[in-house]
Amino acid sequence: MQTGKINVQTENIFPIIKKFLYSDHEIFLRELISNAVDATQKLRTFSRLGKYKDELGDTSIEVLLDEKKGTLTVRDKGIGMTADEVDKYINQIAFSSAEEFVKKVKADDKANIIGHFGLGFYSAFMVSDKVEIYTKTYKKGGQTKPVRWECDGSPNYKIEEIEDKSRGTDIVLHINDESKEFLEEHRIKEILDKYCKFLPVEIYFGTEKVQEETGEKDDDGNPKMKEVERPRKINNTEPAWTKSPSDLKDEDYKAFYRELYPATFEDPLFHIHLNVDYPFNLTGILYFPKVRQNLEVQRNKIQLYSNQVFVTDSVEGVVPDFLTLLHGVLDSPDIPLNVSRSYLQSDSNVKKISNHIMKKVADKLEEIFKNDREDFEKKWDDIKIFIEYGMISETKFYERAEKFALLKNTEDKYFTFDEYKDHIKDNQTDKDKKLVYLYTTDKEEQYSYIEQAKEKGYDVLIMDSPIDSHFVNQLEQKFENSSFARVDADVIDKIIQKEENKVSKLSEDEEKKLKEIIEKVVDTQKFSVVMENMSETELPMSITQPEFMRRMKEMQQTGGMTMMGDMPDTYNMVVNKNHKIMSEVLETEDEEKQKQIVNQLKDLALLSQNLLKGKELTEFINRSVNIIK
Repeated sequence: MQTGKINVQTENIFPIIKKFLYSDHEIFLRELISNAVDATQKLRTFSRLGKYKDELGDTSIEVLLDEKKGTLTVRDKGIGMTADEVDKYINQIAFSSAEEFVKKVKADDKANIIGHFGLGFYSAFMVSDKVEIYTKTYKKGGQTKPVRWECDGSPNYKIEEIEDKSRGTDIVLHINDESKEFLEEHRIKEILDKYCKFLPVEIYFGTEKVQEETGEKDDDGNPKMKEVERPRKINNTEPAWTKSPSDLKDEDYKAFYRELYPATFEDPLFHIHLNVDYPFNLTGILYFPKVRQNLEVQRNKIQLYSNQVFVTDSVEGVVPDFLTLLHGVLDSPDIPLNVSRSYLQSDSNVKKISNHIMKKVADKLEEIFKNDREDFEKKWDDIKIFIEYGMISETKFYERAEKFALLKNTEDKYFTFDEYKDHIKDNQTDKDKKLVYLYTTDKEEQYSYIEQAKEKGYDVLIMDSPIDSHFVNQLEQKFENSSFARVDADVIDKIIQKEENKVSKLSEDEEKKLKEIIEKVVDTQKFSVVMENMSETELPMSITQPEFMRRMKEMQQTGGMTMMGDMPDTYNMVVNKNHKIMSEVLETEDEEKQKQIVNQLKDLALLSQNLLKGKELTEFINRSVNIIK
């Protein structure tokens, strides 16, 4: 048996770093900027603790691009390094100075250090033929001369003392031929805007032209303006989520929303400001937008940060799926910066954060409902799809939301679940003691069916969101001894059956003959002809769409059901046997006249369901004109 230690060779690790350290090579700039922020924050911490006596002066970070030389430089004015520290922190891969620093000042929770793994600097080699470091420590005394370090991506490096360098560190990247995109100003600006928009240290890149006052006034007394060029500041160092809610007004939250989403013209409905320090650290602001019918358009609007460093805007699996419909920012140092999403999804801290956010969202909604129900009802149509989605997908959220979730009827009145049950239980309980909830998915298209229900004294809900078929299905499972039916699922007396079927005015032979006449006219591949005993005042022919099949197809179309496949829509052509006109059809001996009457009744039924189109619609119009003549 042989034992020993595995030896990781530097000759092998550099090719791995160059190709595989990060899947997206643009991350290198985020890592270098994060290191520069760390160096600056360390110096500020030492100054605050009295360990650095000199003036801090300018502590901003500069990103410098030189297309002619093919270099990109990240310059900070932070803590800097001695020659020994360069050897320790740069030459020894993965020995993180940030980790060591955190241990030293662990008691100071304002240090806010980003890096933990020590590999961020080496991401520079993903895009560079050569990397140089020019650095000078903040320390005074011996062995503190500035030094220059150089490496071409091989295990070999050079380090030497230099004379002229101010406090801090310059990282100079000599961009390789495969990465020329990172010598383009717009590309660097794009990356900085993406990852560094809210870092806590000022970052400057390039210049911008702005208008400023000259100090003089024109003839009308207005200040004269002139165009000046100045360094372009990339970031807002104190974004709204880092401030106390007591220091912010509603307009501040709206302004920050516009900063996050400059292309958005609508203000959010309301917001939640998160500020948690136990059992994990979490800050952030979540906004409730007006949730539109297309759920996918709403996603990827929550930006995830770690100590103000952008991590991702793909938070599926990190927060419950329905929360991805919200907009805003989440920031937690407990969320690892340099790991995959699969790791995030299984991380215990992330799961705790996810559950806490869900609780805070429920708290906020319940608070608005209790404190100002009228305002909550005004917002309901814009947020109901979000709440329904949450109730479908998360059991814990359902248990909270059933206190404030609303049902809206065709009279635009709102009810809680319990209120609506009390509202309909006396009139909409069928002969089997089951409570029947009627609903419509389109007030205009299903108008005649709604009116028939109202004539019976029934109430009809509006369930018109893309996921209401799923929501209705869930409510049927949650509500005891209850069922839901769309108003056109069947004739109203069969949806809510109060008594035994009405007596037919036709004999069995007459009914059989009438059905044969109608089936000659109706497309029986598409419609099942159903003979019903109905009131004489109800329509002679109407179309219904059986609840189960229709609902299953709708659920399949919005995800979650596959068994229905591409089955066609199913419809019933319901014939009111007791209508006077049906007796006239039977009494008419002229077959052409029979066909014409049935055709007209059939098309009227199709028209009521918006199913009469194209050639058939044109023929119906022409036939109707001839009848009038």
